[in-house]
Amino acid sequence: MAHALRAFAAEAFFCPDTEHQRPKIRVVSYRAHNVAAAVMAFAAPALAQNAGQIARVEGGASCAGCDLLQIDLSYQVVTNRDFSGARLMQGGFTAGIYDGVRFSGANLRFLEGSASRFSRANFTGADLSEASLVGSYFGGARFTRANLTGANLSGSDFSSATGLTQAQLDTACGDADTRLPSGLTVPVCR
Repeated sequence: MAHALRAFAAEAFFCPDTEHQRPKIRVVSYRAHNVAAAVMAFAAPALAQNAGQIARVEGGASCAGCDLLQIDLSYQVVTNRDFSGARLMQGGFTAGIYDGVRFSGANLRFLEGSASRFSRANFTGADLSEASLVGSYFGGARFTRANLTGANLSGSDFSSATGLTQAQLDTACGDADTRLPSGLTVPVCR
């Protein structure tokens, strides 16, 4: 009997979690006629973005305190903007120029910021945990109280960055090509 047919599928839903802030997966029961709904749950974009704020930023505006989840500003020149306190989690900042941008207090967890230039950017108090900052330049950038837990700094140049501490770097990783201020080291990525 088709109406009695039951199966299980995973349903994706966004559930902010202060510790992980990743999409959660749960198993739900559904009838055969709800297969399409279960499939659509996987295809849906992440929720909680503010499309209006993202459009303003893509148009050249600053947006302090905005919800810019998964914004992609890769391959762009984005200079002297204010994203202080913004939610830029899982954002794309690859192969671009982000000089003088204020990211202080921003949520930059899982940021993809490889092969980019962040000269004089302000990361004071920002959460860069699990960020990929491979092969980027941070000349004059500020990192006071920034969270670098799990961040990959391989091949990047932090030699003239300020506010970095050994305690911050001990929670990140890099490689032999990672350049740091004198006296600081970073564990090798595994």
